[in-house]
Amino acid sequence: MRRADALSAIYAELESCMVVTIMGAVAAELHALGHRPNFFYLEHAMGLASSMGLGIALSRPELTVVVLDGDGSILMNLGSLTTMARYRPPNLIHVVFDNEVLLSVGQSFTTATASGSDIAAMAAAAGIPRTATVHTLEAFQQTFREALQDGELTTLVAKVTAEGPASYWVDVHMLENRFAFQRYLRSLRPSTGLS
Repeated sequence: MRRADALSAIYAELESCMVVTIMGAVAAELHALGHRPNFFYLEHAMGLASSMGLGIALSRPELTVVVLDGDGSILMNLGSLTTMARYRPPNLIHVVFDNEVLLSVGQSFTTATASGSDIAAMAAAAGIPRTATVHTLEAFQQTFREALQDGELTTLVAKVTAEGPASYWVDVHMLENRFAFQRYLRSLRPSTGLS
C-alpha cells in the first residue's frame, strides 16, 4: 500500500477532524491533496505529532483529532503511547504510517520495525484500547472509518511502501500554518451563551 493512496482514501473524512501531521512525506502528500484550515503540518518536530494531537484531544473533547504519524517519529517518542493510554481521549485516532525506514532523510536508516518491532503491539501493551496493523488499502479505509464511528482511542498502524513524494515542499509557511490553525480551532469553540 502506498501512503499517498491511503491519505487519498480518507481525505474526505479528514474534513471534519482536526489533523496533525508529522514532518516530511506525510505532510507533503496530505498537502498535495489540498490544504484545509484544519490541517497542521508539524514541521521540524520529529516525534511530537502524537503529543500535540493528544493535547488538542484533551483540551477540545468535542472535536475528533487525527494524528498522521510515521514509524520513525513514534519510535522517537514511545512515551507518548503510555501518556495517550493514561488519559484515553476517545476523540483521538493515531495513524502511524510504517514504511520501516527514515524516508524523509533519504532512506539512509531503517527503523526498528524493519527488524521486527511491532508498533501496534507496543501501543496495546501501553494500554491503548484499540490497535490494529493493516497491510491493504481496503483494510486501512475500513479500520479508519470504524475508529471514527466508534469513538475510542485508537492506534492504527498502516504498513506502507518506502516511497515518497517527488517534492517535500509544503506551500504553507510554518508560522502562517500555526496561526491559521490556532484561529480555526478558536472559531470552533462552542457558544457559552454569554455575551
